[in-house]
Amino acid sequence: MNKTLLTLAAVAVLSGCSLAPVYERPAAPVAQAWPKGDAYQPAKRPGEANAAHDIAWRDFIADEQLEKLVELALANNRDLRVSILNIEAARAQYGIRRADRVPGLNASVGQTAQRVADNQSATGDGYITRQYSAGLGIPAFELDFFGRVKNLSEAALQQYLGTEEARRSQQISLVAEVANAWLTLAADQERLRLAQDTLKSQQTTLELSQRRFEAGATSGLDMYEAQTSVETARSDVAVYTAQVAADRNALALLAGAPVPAELLPRDTLQPVTQLADLPEGVPSEVLARRPDVMNAERTLQAQNANIGVARAAFFPSISLTASAGAASGDLSNLFKAGAGTWSFIPQLALPIFSGGRNQANLDLATTNRDIAVAQYEKAIQSAFREVSDALAQRGTLDERVASQAALVEASGKSYRIHEQRYRKGAESYLNALVSQRNLYAAQQTYISARLAKASNQVTLYKVLGGGWQ
Repeated sequence: MNKTLLTLAAVAVLSGCSLAPVYERPAAPVAQAWPKGDAYQPAKRPGEANAAHDIAWRDFIADEQLEKLVELALANNRDLRVSILNIEAARAQYGIRRADRVPGLNASVGQTAQRVADNQSATGDGYITRQYSAGLGIPAFELDFFGRVKNLSEAALQQYLGTEEARRSQQISLVAEVANAWLTLAADQERLRLAQDTLKSQQTTLELSQRRFEAGATSGLDMYEAQTSVETARSDVAVYTAQVAADRNALALLAGAPVPAELLPRDTLQPVTQLADLPEGVPSEVLARRPDVMNAERTLQAQNANIGVARAAFFPSISLTASAGAASGDLSNLFKAGAGTWSFIPQLALPIFSGGRNQANLDLATTNRDIAVAQYEKAIQSAFREVSDALAQRGTLDERVASQAALVEASGKSYRIHEQRYRKGAESYLNALVSQRNLYAAQQTYISARLAKASNQVTLYKVLGGGWQ
């Protein structure tokens, strides 16, 4: 270790370089291509569409109401506001560290007054002496031969840039969360409307069953079966009424302010994005441009610079203190000829024994750098999984929505046939009840499938790094 440090010191003195290791971006610990298989669509070829990180969120969102709601959230969301304030704090910290690289300059004006006691005076009479001074001084300024101050400034710079990336990542998440919450509210409103329509329809059927029972045309079983459908629909109306209220509360929290009624979605779930396809690109290029991954790399670069700070502690530090000005016992003579003064105080501090502190600090800095490497690699792997999951969903959602739409159509035809047969007295209400429940379940699932498809487009845009422009 000593030979290595001496070599590093010689290089630093002769070339002016720091003692921090040369930074190299770790290789991405993921596959060179996105997963392939039955769950995935064929990859888009480069140039067929703009990459997600090049598409501003205003160009991605097609619905004018949602666009205004996102603007409201970006202006008022408290989590995003904290991220912006963190940037200000990191910028100030970087300014402090950067100021250490240039000498300071202080101006001073002072007076020293002292009374000499009677028994210490040659004449036996006490007197007062005064000394006036004025000057400019450079406080202790470190000559950064080994890059300690430079690396402290570099670490602060990377931390500041990391907060910028954290804010971008926070904005991406906020845009996606607002869009998904808006879509969820629209879907729950549609579920509520479906439950209300089903309740009205089943109440009509129940009234018919009651009249037929009172006329002796059917047994009470049909009436009770019709009543179960009514109570189920009534329960769902209550459930979705509460859920819609909760969805609106969630939107208000994300927006950071009450959401105006004109910005709420319509009762029917509608597409809110205008880009049908988002090319996924090459993993190593796409993931490296995600703000959360870039933030992890900034942290790694800061820890790399801290190793240079720890290494510099093994070598001498030189600081200079200087001042120049004037001094006089009479204020009127302070700036006359002969009153000039100056001082120059260089200091050399050479570490001899620290009880292993310097080595422990270097070991700590190296370990923190290794931790940052692992965290950067984990950020890459997590991002790769998020994109792969979104691509798998995209590859199967069209089939899911299409099959669910067909199921709704078939269930509706079955229900109408059984209901007509029941009204004509050709069969009991049991068959109509089963068909009605199948139709209701298929309609609810169809809403969920459409919501999943709309949300997947938003999620894919987010995980591919879009939304911060």
